[in-house]
Amino acid sequence: MRALRRAILVALLLVPGLATWLLLRVEASAWAALPVSLGTCALGLVLDALWARSLAERARALTTSGPTLPESGATLHPAQAALDVAVARLHASWLEQSEVLQRDAETLRATLDGMAEGLWITDRSGTLLRTNRALRELLFTTRPMVGERPSSVLRNEELELAVLRACDEGRNSTLEVAIEGLRPRQLAVFVTPLAGDQAGSAAVFRDITELRRLEKVRKDFVANVSHELRTPITAIRGYAETLQNGALKDAVMAPRMVEIIHRQSERLSELVEDLLELSQLEGQELQLESELVELPTSIQRAAEAVRVKAAGKQIQLQLEAEPGIGVMGDTRAVEQVLLNLMDNAVKYTPAGGMVYVRASARDGKAVVTVRDTGLGMEPKHLERIFERFYRVDKGRSRDMGGTGLGLSIVKHLVGAMGGDIRAESRLHVGTTFTLSLTLADAPAAREG
Repeated sequence: MRALRRAILVALLLVPGLATWLLLRVEASAWAALPVSLGTCALGLVLDALWARSLAERARALTTSGPTLPESGATLHPAQAALDVAVARLHASWLEQSEVLQRDAETLRATLDGMAEGLWITDRSGTLLRTNRALRELLFTTRPMVGERPSSVLRNEELELAVLRACDEGRNSTLEVAIEGLRPRQLAVFVTPLAGDQAGSAAVFRDITELRRLEKVRKDFVANVSHELRTPITAIRGYAETLQNGALKDAVMAPRMVEIIHRQSERLSELVEDLLELSQLEGQELQLESELVELPTSIQRAAEAVRVKAAGKQIQLQLEAEPGIGVMGDTRAVEQVLLNLMDNAVKYTPAGGMVYVRASARDGKAVVTVRDTGLGMEPKHLERIFERFYRVDKGRSRDMGGTGLGLSIVKHLVGAMGGDIRAESRLHVGTTFTLSLTLADAPAAREG
């Protein structure tokens, strides 16, 4: 079709000249050739315009959809062929650059969203241009925050000033930002100017809430241990110095002082042993056995260990356990848990009170309750009584003895055996500890 259009166009352009020449040859009027020439030229111009329009439309099509191959057997005009080649190269280059930019954008987005730390990027005025998924999770929001100011995202004047310093002065800043609300967070933020010729800043956010909590636990632990150690050490040192200064010859006071030194040294030894055991439990260094433990036997052994102390305060121990009930656990750990719970109950029960111990099977669990008629405690203390060195009444607890680690050790031992323990209490009525462990089928366990 293209070849046919070109042939017609060439013919029409030549016809006027031939017609004029023939008319002059026959000595016709020169004006007779004018209408034919003008009409033919006009037709040629129209066809030439249509051809040019066709080429323009073809060029636009090539820039949007790429070049097309010529029809079979057709021959392209040299100008059109050059245009096709140029447009094809331009189109291919555009596609290649577009794909590279798209891949770079996707890589950047995946990298930012894959970061564990939160990140935002601002322009030179401090307005947010980009954020990543980790930052939105830290701030508990789903909005992109693009176009906002730092002060509207986090109401912290120090952070706003740090962003402006990075944008205007090119200075780095490190600070901590506290987020209040239902889920408080402590964030460490590093603000830095963008590298190279880019104007703006970047801020990296790291959640240090757990780190700060652990630091507080460590500081509290050191302070508590220091305090607990100071009491027996001070007593031992004081009475030893008194004996050195002449009291050793006092037949009445010397034995009493030696007895106090011995008692305080035992307390010191218990504290050190409890600390070592708790450290092993928390570091999962203490290996517990998994074997059949007969609960009635363990309850009797623990009761025998506290019976003398209970008798001294006229406290009755009432024990009741279903025959043959057993659990899967470590025998020594189970007995230590029961002993700590019973010793605690006797310690905080006034003279003439009662301590009840019950063991039964419920829903595939062995449930042991240790209930006393002691002093009890307010509900606010129940969530913290298993913490190290936590005391409901610090003065009363120290007067009654103990290291302040017993219930914490109980909690870790029970957890290590896959069990659970909880406490209920009423002030001036008493406290109940409920322990649940995995119930064992005694015959099957023995066969195994």
